[in-house]
Amino acid sequence: MAGNLLILGGTSEAMALARALADRSEIHAEMSLAGRTGHPVLPPMKHRIGGFGGVEGLVAYLERENVSAVIDATHPFAAQMTRNAALACDRLGVPRLIFTRPAWTPSEEDRWISVPDTEAAVDALGEVPKKVFLTVGRLSLPAFRRAPQHHYLMRSIDAPDQADCPPHTELILARGPFDVEAERALMVAHDIEVIVTKNSGGHATDAKLSAARALHRPVIMIDRPTVPVSRVVHDLVGVMAFIEAHRFKP
Repeated sequence: MAGNLLILGGTSEAMALARALADRSEIHAEMSLAGRTGHPVLPPMKHRIGGFGGVEGLVAYLERENVSAVIDATHPFAAQMTRNAALACDRLGVPRLIFTRPAWTPSEEDRWISVPDTEAAVDALGEVPKKVFLTVGRLSLPAFRRAPQHHYLMRSIDAPDQADCPPHTELILARGPFDVEAERALMVAHDIEVIVTKNSGGHATDAKLSAARALHRPVIMIDRPTVPVSRVVHDLVGVMAFIEAHRFKP
């Protein structure tokens, strides 16, 4: 590759790509992790942890490191990073690809309430106190403080700040994938009435949706944020084709 490949990571898709490139020494690639989790799973390749400093910082990095292509394999809700990458790559004319998992779609048996963002999810819970299973990530937890009448079962990879938690919150620290039967047992044991989650897609955390379907529990589903129009692929074959197509600058 005439230049270097930058992978914006932090997902299982990014890790799969890292493994696919582990023995490809002719491809000079580096993965960047945002560092949002306390103990991230590190890829088997050269990597960095931390932000770039906005669009200007990312532009400077792409120029300094002679980056000739960018693969955005960030979480579907890491919208700011995706927007920054789009702006920086457009400015420099660097090819960019989004590698992400398909969004979940409801079946006829599902009871989904689709909402555009976290604030709308809080509103959708209503005024009557409920037992709520939250899997929205610790950074979204503060929004639910304005609905303190509910009892929340919150699952997160890292513990949130106590100040961000609504008054009636029980924490479970865990990282997927999760088992359908275990998810069903968890919901029954805690008498969960409604699930609130983000449409992150993928198989690592979709067991809760199968469990909710089996138990006839409603799911408040937060839609993915709008990001700049991009070329998107959902599998390694498409990513590797993109890499091969951009191995040499024109």
